[in-house]
Parts: sequence; structure tokens; C-alpha cells
Amino acid sequence: MSLHYIIDGYNLIHHPSFAPHSKRKDVKFALLDFIRTKRPCGSLRNKVTVVFDGYASGFSWDDGSITVLFSSDASADERIKRLLEARQDHKNVVVVSDDNEVRDFARLCGAQPRGIEEFVCGPGKKRAAAHAAARDAVLKPELTQSEMLKINRELRGLWLKE
Repeated sequence: MSLHYIIDGYNLIHHPSFAPHSKRKDVKFALLDFIRTKRPCGSLRNKVTVVFDGYASGFSWDDGSITVLFSSDASADERIKRLLEARQDHKNVVVVSDDNEVRDFARLCGAQPRGIEEFVCGPGKKRAAAHAAARDAVLKPELTQSEMLKINRELRGLWLKE
């Protein structure tokens, strides 16, 4: 039995655990490439609908495996709720969002809510260690040990009058 994933597009794009691996400039295309190549939705038989806020404004996606919807005047959250309301069977629907209101609504309908991090990294996996390593790499000083000692001595002289 195949699943239907309904994904809050901008919610996923702006989440820290999503790092687009695609070289595309438009992050919407990078997200769709990620879904198509990394297959976080599992089987190719699973249906995928990505909902973005706003209007398409020249955006077009012609891959038959992923449906892209824009919410127009409503929010993506409201569009996702309407998609859920229009369905008869909710047990095979997975709603991917970190928005509590959307997740609660999905749960009330009988759908399976899934957080962004769980969707991107896989069930039960967290990227906290990966984030910490990336953060440490960014904060890693570019100074040698002797340069740091010299700076510390200079600061002690200025601030502590040593």
C-alpha cells in the first residue's frame, strides 16, 4: 500500500537540517532534487505533494513523480489542511511539517505527522552531532598556538596591566 506525502515546502527549506546538495540556485528546485534523488519518502510508488506559500510566478516542475502546489492567497498550512479535508482515507497520508498546528490537524484527521528533521535524516536519527561538528568547524580558530599565546599576553598587558 503506497503512501501520500504532503510536504510543507518552505518549512522544510528553511529548516537547519536541510542542506541542499544540488547546485541549483533556486532552493525549490534543490528541494525537489533532494526528494527525487535521496528518496526520503521511500518507495517510488509513494505519491509526493510539495506545497509552497504564494504564487508559482514562472516556476514550473514537470517531473511526474512529484506534484508541486502553490497556496496562492492562502497559506501553505491552510492549503495542506484543505488537502487533508478533501481526502477520504487519511491513514496512508504522511504530513511533513514542523508547524504544530498542521501536525495537530493531521493527527486529528488520522494522518501521520512527521517532523522535518525526521524526514530529512530518517526515522529516529538526529543531526545534532552533525550540526555540532559543522558549528565547531566554523568556529575553529585560524590562528596557530603561538599566535594565540602572543595575543593572550598582549591582552593581559592591556587589560590586567601586567
